[in-house]
Amino acid sequence: MSRIFMMIVVLLLVLSTGCIYTNKVTDDIPPNFRDGVKAFVANRTGGKLSEKDRSIMAMAAMDLEKAMPEPGLKVGMSAPDFQLSNAFGEKVKLSKRLVDGPVVLAFYRGAWCPFCNIELNALQNSLPYFKKYNASLIAVTPQKPDKSKEQLEKAEYTFEVLSDLDDSVMKSYNLYFEVPQEVHELYKNRFNFDITDYNGKDRFGLPVPGTFVIDQNGIIQAVYAETDYKKRMEPADIIRSLKVITNTKYPGKNN
Repeated sequence: MSRIFMMIVVLLLVLSTGCIYTNKVTDDIPPNFRDGVKAFVANRTGGKLSEKDRSIMAMAAMDLEKAMPEPGLKVGMSAPDFQLSNAFGEKVKLSKRLVDGPVVLAFYRGAWCPFCNIELNALQNSLPYFKKYNASLIAVTPQKPDKSKEQLEKAEYTFEVLSDLDDSVMKSYNLYFEVPQEVHELYKNRFNFDITDYNGKDRFGLPVPGTFVIDQNGIIQAVYAETDYKKRMEPADIIRSLKVITNTKYPGKNN
């Protein structure tokens, strides 16, 4: 009996050691956007698009890719400074944030976009990793501040969400485009969604989703911008860029 008891104790110790090791490894791995997308797709419900709907979406995607083959600014360029209001009416200026450390600047379409929400959740969960490099996160969207406020409160985001209501910042970062009328009608008729409910009257502009890692000198050190809205910069890549910035500023520093 005592032998069986000892075997059970040893087994529990082995299992507990394995669990501790697994958790430790997990804690060192930042969230993964692609994993969030896979989970969303696997659990997605709702009717399928018709062939006509798919054709409209595919044509719009092809036209956008053709019109913007290389969206976003390039590494090494100066990040355009800007000042926008956050969800609570407070003014936030990029250059002032850069005084305190690097900035991760993410442009997203709006609270209505599930892929944007997956990205923002991954970024929110990555904030402790960004903080290690003294970096802050700023998200920019064309949606109205009241929609951003609802989103912040629902998702409990702790980073700044700024509203680009005249599209000037999206344009300055070479991300701006307008939703084609056919797609707008498809959204309304197929999904009961009107983009102007979020952006405001007669505003059909969106950003190509893009992320910029900006150092304290205001220089873009990493970029990811894709016309395919289902693709985003992974937190792990952002962290690698922040590490390079830190090592450049403080050579030999162990990160």
